[in-house]
Amino acid sequence: MATPAQPNAPADAENESLTLETLVPFIGNRLEEIKNQSKELRSLIDQSRSEVDKMKQRQGAEAMRWKQIQSSFDSVPREDIRKAFESSMDTQQRLFAMSGQMERLQAQQGVLAQFAEFLEKVHDTLRINQPEAASGPAPKSVVVRVVEAQEDERKRLSRQMHDGPAQVLSNFILQAEIAARLFEIDPIRAKEELANLKNAANSAFQRVRNYIFDLRPMMLDDLGLAPTLRRYLDNVKEQGKQETSFTFTGTERRMPSHIEVVMFRAVQQLVAMARDDGEATKIKLTLDIDDTRVKAVLEHDGKILEEKAGSEEDPHGLIALRERIEMLGGEYEYASQAGQGTYARIELPAGE
Repeated sequence: MATPAQPNAPADAENESLTLETLVPFIGNRLEEIKNQSKELRSLIDQSRSEVDKMKQRQGAEAMRWKQIQSSFDSVPREDIRKAFESSMDTQQRLFAMSGQMERLQAQQGVLAQFAEFLEKVHDTLRINQPEAASGPAPKSVVVRVVEAQEDERKRLSRQMHDGPAQVLSNFILQAEIAARLFEIDPIRAKEELANLKNAANSAFQRVRNYIFDLRPMMLDDLGLAPTLRRYLDNVKEQGKQETSFTFTGTERRMPSHIEVVMFRAVQQLVAMARDDGEATKIKLTLDIDDTRVKAVLEHDGKILEEKAGSEEDPHGLIALRERIEMLGGEYEYASQAGQGTYARIELPAGE
């Protein structure tokens, strides 16, 4: 099944100064590309859903076959049992793979939808202000940094999928082959291998779910920012060696979708940076929501990670993070000192 091409920042956007006159059509073209990719993703999701439905029907039929075999196990030829087992394992592997692919595609479509919504708002804002704007060069951060940040996140998830579920699935297939060969030789050991196979499948499934949550947590749409951040910090604690804490104050309520998304992504970025680059052992998050604004304060005891103001280099994405927050009328503060840990504060207008 074909995979839609990943969006990349055009070369001319990297090498040429952008004026407001050229930026507006550039964003418009980019928006059309994103919408076309979303259509392609919808088609792939429909195909995946159809394959999953077929695999579920096949799995149901094979479950009935196994019940028949169990009811007369001693009289069924061992060759028939072996074939039924191999067919069942093949169906489970296919169903697992197709379900994971469909969830990844759905998550990717959610990301594209949010990105398209953001670009559309930027496009409309710039188009309205275009007649009054000066013709000077527009900062690179307006669009290109957004695209670069998106691509960096996808590269990170790609590496995690390769090092995590992909490796587990390879072992999964190997264990299935071992169990199939042992079935006639040593049924007891084959049963043990099947138990190991089940544990490996559960582990791979959980990792895929965690990556999908990182990519686009569905509960952010359903329950809002506070429950999602609480769940995210719990996941970080379960997966790693960090001691995490979450404190909520104010009024737990829903805010505009783009505010919730930007705040969640900002906290997610800071937590990941503290965990992976800062090697923090303690991470503390405080979230406060009132009638006019939402504030998140993150503190950790990890290494010093600096933001290089005025520099094109942004290894930790802190400059791009500041720009995203300020573009929405928010405030961003970041301080890191040896022996005192790191402090980051993000405030955004909460809307009505």
